[in-house]
Amino acid sequence: MSRLRAFGVGLLHLWPIALILVAWDLWIVLNDYTSTVAPRPWNVITDLTAGFGDYLPSVLYTLGVSLGGLIGGTLIGFVAGIAVWWSAALSGVVTPTALVIRSVPITAMIPIIARIVGYGDAAVITSTALICFFPAFVFTLSGLASIPEAGADLFRVMGANKLQVLGRLGILHALPNLMISVRITAPTAVLAAMLAEFLMGTNGLGALFSESRSYMNMERAWGTALIATIASVLVFLGARVLERRVDARVT
Repeated sequence: MSRLRAFGVGLLHLWPIALILVAWDLWIVLNDYTSTVAPRPWNVITDLTAGFGDYLPSVLYTLGVSLGGLIGGTLIGFVAGIAVWWSAALSGVVTPTALVIRSVPITAMIPIIARIVGYGDAAVITSTALICFFPAFVFTLSGLASIPEAGADLFRVMGANKLQVLGRLGILHALPNLMISVRITAPTAVLAAMLAEFLMGTNGLGALFSESRSYMNMERAWGTALIATIASVLVFLGARVLERRVDARVT
């Protein structure tokens, strides 16, 4: 009985999804849109369930390059944040570069990235890494800036050098902030990878969306968008779980 009750409570928590599906269907019916303009949700869900094997390779590819870009961008941002904290001279070089990368829209940078690293996987991963770089840089730097002066002074009095202060004190303050950036950028990494795939890729959800739209297969195109949304939510939840575990170990 308790399992049945838990199942019922779980269904009640899904009411926002049901509301979105009903609103989606009403929007199409009331505006009298054809399937070439916007397919009904039930048709999209049918295509998803019946043709999931066609979606799966694209989903796995996009998640793989998203993870690669997320890890790469986070590590580069982490190292850049440490470099700025470590040296004022490095700060004068790294900070303006980071601001330029953040200010230029990724859609404008993708052609440049493609010319440098070539089209395909490398360009998609590089584009995703650039999206993830700046939040990791900012949050790492803010974590290092929050090191208590009393703690740093204590380490110096005990003869610790700057590297030891960083390893024994700075990293402990930077990691929780770094995990916040991972949680924030994880779903964005999926969407950034899709955008790069859409513009210059041959694999992944972005390429599948482009192909489906070109052939006017609107159920497949909308299904791709729906599954990308679901993947982004799941990636966010996974990043939040990872953040809590890191925080528990650090604190």
